[in-house]
Amino acid sequence: MEDNKILAGKIAIVTGGSRGIGRAIALRLAREGAQVMIAARDKVALADAADAIGKVGGKVKTLAADLREPEAPGAVVRAALEGFGAIDIVVNNAGATRRGEFLKLSDADWTDGFALKFFGAVRLVRAAWPHLKQRRGAVLNIIGTGGRTPGPLFTIGGSVNGACLSFTKALADIGVRDGVQVNAVNPGYIRTDRLRAWLDAAAAQHGGDSEAAAREMVTRANIVRLGEPEDIANLAAFVLAPQNRFLQGALIDLDGGMTKTV
Repeated sequence: MEDNKILAGKIAIVTGGSRGIGRAIALRLAREGAQVMIAARDKVALADAADAIGKVGGKVKTLAADLREPEAPGAVVRAALEGFGAIDIVVNNAGATRRGEFLKLSDADWTDGFALKFFGAVRLVRAAWPHLKQRRGAVLNIIGTGGRTPGPLFTIGGSVNGACLSFTKALADIGVRDGVQVNAVNPGYIRTDRLRAWLDAAAAQHGGDSEAAAREMVTRANIVRLGEPEDIANLAAFVLAPQNRFLQGALIDLDGGMTKTV
């Protein structure tokens, strides 16, 4: 029954909710009884994700929005309030940054990287905070292991992720005061469209196949396997469950053992 679902009656915003990790999280939260507002740029992908959520009995609203635009996060919050009347959960998942050699990355590349993932999250949380405070809600930031272990081809992503990790810790202290749970999950190598494209490119370059490239990635990173979006979704549902409110300010690496730092 609905009342037995761990997130029954909760209202969640999930950014980047049209595909990959965001879609998996939105679908899992809906299965657990949450009503979900998903935001992303691609209207077609949003409609497809909404259809999948509807098929599991979830109530869903969508908004096509580019969170790099300063007014977009506020529009997402307003749409959630208009659609569902309240906000209990914000999952910041939107954001991708350009990889490449540092000297070949422009100011525009750096600005774009921070605009979506970092400032999009900051603005969305700021707009939603009064509503989260009122309902003793929760924020979950989906960040990435590059914030802990930056690399030479991930200077933008590592810097953005590092900023997001620091933001999470600071926000968690405010959350203690205001009764809002704040945590982060750092995914490792997850089979999203982006990772599959990397594997296909590696396979083409070395004359192999994508699964061989995947096995090579697992071996090189010394991890148990590649992750699936559902792995992140399962953890998100656990973190956001009301019985786990003692979890506060945690930066959880879900990466198959890739992060070696203490």
